[in-house]
Amino acid sequence: MTKQALSFSRIDSAKFFKTLNKRVNNYFKENDIKKTGNWKLYIKAIIMFTLLLGPLVLLLTVDLPTWLLIVSVMVIGIGMAGVGMNVMHDANHGSFSSKKWVNKLMGSSIHILAGNDYNWKVQHNVLHHTYTNIQGHDEDIDAGRIIRFSKHSKWLKIHQYQKYYAFLLYGLLTVNWAITTDFKQTYIYLKRKLSYGDFPNPATQWTKLIIGKILYYSIWVVLPLVLGYAWWQVLIGFLIMHYTAGIILSVVFQLAHVMPNTDMPMPDENGNMKNTWAIHQLFTTSNFSPKSWMVEFYTGGLNRQVEHHLFANISHVHYKDIAKIVKDTAHEFSLPYNEYNSIWTAIGEHYNQLKVLGKNPSLA
Repeated sequence: MTKQALSFSRIDSAKFFKTLNKRVNNYFKENDIKKTGNWKLYIKAIIMFTLLLGPLVLLLTVDLPTWLLIVSVMVIGIGMAGVGMNVMHDANHGSFSSKKWVNKLMGSSIHILAGNDYNWKVQHNVLHHTYTNIQGHDEDIDAGRIIRFSKHSKWLKIHQYQKYYAFLLYGLLTVNWAITTDFKQTYIYLKRKLSYGDFPNPATQWTKLIIGKILYYSIWVVLPLVLGYAWWQVLIGFLIMHYTAGIILSVVFQLAHVMPNTDMPMPDENGNMKNTWAIHQLFTTSNFSPKSWMVEFYTGGLNRQVEHHLFANISHVHYKDIAKIVKDTAHEFSLPYNEYNSIWTAIGEHYNQLKVLGKNPSLA
């Protein structure tokens, strides 16, 4: 990862974000609504935690047939992704509740999802939300050598086949969280002195990480073993659970940024970006399925990534209500508002983008 300092243009002759921010703030004031979560979010949290933990209780207390065991661990994976997108995500952005302790508690749910809150806040809140789609800074578009998400990353021969294998590898996302990613990120982020808020004491962060992993493995591996499942049953269940969650999370993430209609801008030789931060978000982010209640409900509003990237401090339960304000203001200032009408159209376009990025640039 490059350590080049980046700066976004301070010149915004249209004053887009100032106008947009005022309009969105007025919406909340005029309707006397808090920007944080409400009863709708709290009910969703109960539903998602039930999907996550309910099947686990069933697995540990009832003798189930093989087919139902498989269905149960898949539902756990669906619940894992659901808690991540609906509860943990809002909480670690500080938008789940107006109370900091509630956000901290709900944000700590990441520890039973295979992650770590410090790492997540640095990677997501700092690097991804600040440097969206900028190669060498946004880790969300860095899949190592195996998948090429950016036209600015090195092309390898294997990438011509990524349109076939990328979706298969997406399921490994949370498996990597559980095994290696958190340890690597803690080492790198502490060394670079990165943080979201106060910089943590390194010893405290390492201790918290290790305790979090012990808790995580105790719930999902040790407990089933102690209660009678064979090691191979636990291993298969563990992989199915994580693969299900990984596929869901990866696809939702990629449909927001690795698309034909999203840019992958790079800074000039002085580290300056062409656009202001807010306009940069419009060029690098895309929505999908804006009219699907089910998609919006389950993904925690992450189908409206444009609104999320511009207003990460606002709970996702309000994105649908402010979307028209954002869209109309963007059009008013002749700025893009990227959107796909359905999730299937978006998946097809992401597949096409993988094909494009898999081609040898020298032959283009």
